[in-house]
Amino acid sequence: MGKRNIAPPTIRNIAPVGKREGVLVSAGKEGTARSKRADARRNEQTLLDAAASVFVASGVDAPVRDIAAKAGVGMGTIYRHFPTRADLIIAVYRHQVEACAEAGPALLESSETPYAALRQWINLFVDFLVTKHGLAGVLQSDNAGFETLHSYFLERLMPVCTQLLDAAADSGEISPGLEAYQLMRGVGNLCIGAENDADYDARRLVGLLIAGLREPRRAS
Repeated sequence: MGKRNIAPPTIRNIAPVGKREGVLVSAGKEGTARSKRADARRNEQTLLDAAASVFVASGVDAPVRDIAAKAGVGMGTIYRHFPTRADLIIAVYRHQVEACAEAGPALLESSETPYAALRQWINLFVDFLVTKHGLAGVLQSDNAGFETLHSYFLERLMPVCTQLLDAAADSGEISPGLEAYQLMRGVGNLCIGAENDADYDARRLVGLLIAGLREPRRAS
């Protein structure tokens, strides 16, 4: 095989000073563009956090001005990012799903036992279902933008729940064989209507369900 012909760095291979400055200017513009994109992402995250907080307190029909005030921006900024309320609700929903998904591995790393991680994650899941921006209404909406949300929800959260269940089973803390879908469906059923009924404590019932997963010798 012949040798590659790589020219040495002679004067002919070095760009003139003017062109080198042009490269530096382009690099500077590229860096500025990256910085602006990073700022835009941070601003969008701030808006989504604010919207989620307002939705928890006031529901998905809360005035946009309340979200703008919470985020410390003008209403025009929200409409530039999310032209319709449906766009905003979908974005908040996906944002919260991602937060719940990312929490699973983090809890496995930081918790004392896999079962403790599972229990804490289920608490976050319940918080998402019960208090986060009218989830049931979102999933039942006829808006075309909502149609893929349930699949997205399952695709992101079922593997996380599976990982937690497998870890707890491998440690001997719970019985093996429970599928993530079954557990998530059961928890979801216990949470139906909880946001509208002050006399119904879904968290307590879910806590009893999770406690029932433990092997008898580990229940103490």
